[in-house]
Amino acid sequence: MIGLWAPALLIFFRLVQGFSTGGEYGGASTFIAEYAPDKRRGYFGSFLELGTLAGYVGASGLVVVLQSVLSDEQMLAWGWRVPFLVAAPLGFIGLYLRLKLDETPAFQKLEGGQVKASEAADSVETSAAADLGKIFTRYWRPLLLCLALVAAYNITDYMLLSYMPTYLSDELGYGTNHGLLILLVVMVLQMCVINQVGRLSDRFGRRPLLMTGMLGFLVLSVPSFLLIRQGSVVLIALGLLLLGLSLVTMLGTMSAALPAIFPTHVRYGSLSVAYNVATSVFGGTTPLVITALISAFDSTLMPAYYATGAAVIGVIAVLCMRETANKPLAGSPPSVETEAEAAELVEAQVPRPKF
Repeated sequence: MIGLWAPALLIFFRLVQGFSTGGEYGGASTFIAEYAPDKRRGYFGSFLELGTLAGYVGASGLVVVLQSVLSDEQMLAWGWRVPFLVAAPLGFIGLYLRLKLDETPAFQKLEGGQVKASEAADSVETSAAADLGKIFTRYWRPLLLCLALVAAYNITDYMLLSYMPTYLSDELGYGTNHGLLILLVVMVLQMCVINQVGRLSDRFGRRPLLMTGMLGFLVLSVPSFLLIRQGSVVLIALGLLLLGLSLVTMLGTMSAALPAIFPTHVRYGSLSVAYNVATSVFGGTTPLVITALISAFDSTLMPAYYATGAAVIGVIAVLCMRETANKPLAGSPPSVETEAEAAELVEAQVPRPKF
């Protein structure tokens, strides 16, 4: 009814939503990482991506239901509004929770001067411009590492969880709902194992789990897409499952690994900058780039080649990162879960008398 204003407003509000959600990822992962005990940071961090998967499943499931019960005319007339109306209360709940949250104990201690000076725990700068300048001048190495990890992870994530239904319908002629249903099953399976992946990262380290995911995409991307191209439900499901298992090892680990790259006083800002730049430039453009590559090279295997290239970058980034599992965050005091663990930590730091 309002002509071009309709798509213009839809794009505008979608951008606002994207900036808001993207801006909160750095805060959410930092919040969980700084509250979690050092020995269980991977497990607690995995709940962040569990929530992301739950959102994907809920949104995709709602779309499948609406497309199944409504006609095309009904969807165009009013059905498309239903997901927005369902999401509105969630937005108010999120706003309420966000306004009620306090800063983490690690940051409060740092801000109050209770954390002793060290190589990572400098005084907190209140100027946003100074903080941003310090991030790019003093912490450019960890910033580049975080950019590379997030770029590799988000290219594979967007390729599988966002672009794949379009690929199945537009490139392979598969039914939209059928493709979504298969992907929904894969995501539900990911939800079932993601917390266990977090536990494994606490036990064996972040690097082995991240390397497993990167190598999975490096080795399995082309075979998986060869299976998907066969068109059989079983083979499509198998191909998606191989990619999904590779992705979940990164999903369950990344939320604990990324905050540990930066010290406390610049962690939120640095992680937010690196994550959102990499997500916007590499992750969000993945469907567009893949579609352009398929058109240019006339090959439906281009998504596999693109994911393989991203995995190469990811493997190099993982090789360059330090292991941070079971260690205090840089610039933060140790975080324990029980009194016995605290007593053990104190005892280990008390010098023993020499005879």
